[in-house]
Amino acid sequence: MKAKWIRGTTGAATALLGLLLLTFMIGRVMPLDPVLAIVGPDADRATYEQVYKQLGLDRPLWAQFGRYLGDLAQGDLGRSLLTGLPVTQDLARVLPATLELATLAILLGALLGVPLGVWAASHHKRWPDHVARVVGLLGHSTPIFWFGMMGLLVFYAWLGWAGGIGRIGLGFEGAIPRVTGLMLIDTLLAGDTAAFRSALRHLLLPACVLGLHSMAYLSRMTRSFMLAQLSQEYITTARVKGLSRRQVVWGHAFLNIRVQLLTILALAYGGLLEGAVLVETVFGWPGFGSYLTGSLLLGDMNAVMGSVLVIGLLFVALNLTADALYRVFDPRARS
Repeated sequence: MKAKWIRGTTGAATALLGLLLLTFMIGRVMPLDPVLAIVGPDADRATYEQVYKQLGLDRPLWAQFGRYLGDLAQGDLGRSLLTGLPVTQDLARVLPATLELATLAILLGALLGVPLGVWAASHHKRWPDHVARVVGLLGHSTPIFWFGMMGLLVFYAWLGWAGGIGRIGLGFEGAIPRVTGLMLIDTLLAGDTAAFRSALRHLLLPACVLGLHSMAYLSRMTRSFMLAQLSQEYITTARVKGLSRRQVVWGHAFLNIRVQLLTILALAYGGLLEGAVLVETVFGWPGFGSYLTGSLLLGDMNAVMGSVLVIGLLFVALNLTADALYRVFDPRARS
């Protein structure tokens, strides 16, 4: 067990180092000049050279990367060109917003997608299966930004149910003390029910739009896993014994796909964390995706590499969590 944990940790560290190195090299060949982003296009040559040296760009690539790793070992991710603040401070500000959005989205996606996939598989080649497949196809193939714009048009502009863009109403901006960075929790800690309702109204629509995409993916994968289980001999034996459809489907087949679903859920959640860019853009959500996109367009490599590191760490954490849960649901994995 300990040897497996050591191998897993070593592999994760190697993957993160390789990810950082690849991102660093891509950043150095991008046709964007971070010096111009700082000094502006009208700066003289002397100013340009001074900033160029201050950023360490006059050093060999291996020396620049080594310096970055040295700073990283001290918890220093550098300073962002986009905001002028330390990258660690920026990430601490934007990451909770995306975590809040993605967590609610994956919960909605799982609560709808998994039962839908089970329902489709248990009615294979009948109308419920066809309906579930059409729903999954539409959710997966329709551009997510279109869903976002239609959602704003219908539920915000026409019906007035949603809260619009941003994380909370303008009247509450800056009035809620930041404790966790999660707006729903911070409003509850502040005891402000009106602010909580405003934050919830702003969160539900983008979370539903993002969750629709994960719902489509989870339903298709659940259906596939369930069909494989329902064709096994032990299912035929359970039916011969006179067990009800519910007992066969949920009490036997579904229990045997839990481990597979853990992996799918972890990957889907990680994908939401890094792939919420379009939803955050449509809804003016000040999260991780918007920050990373702005940094890329500006050539802000400190912010980009810090963001990539966070993404890598999140995926490693999700995989380790899934491995730990394997041992809970599958006794064979404990040996």
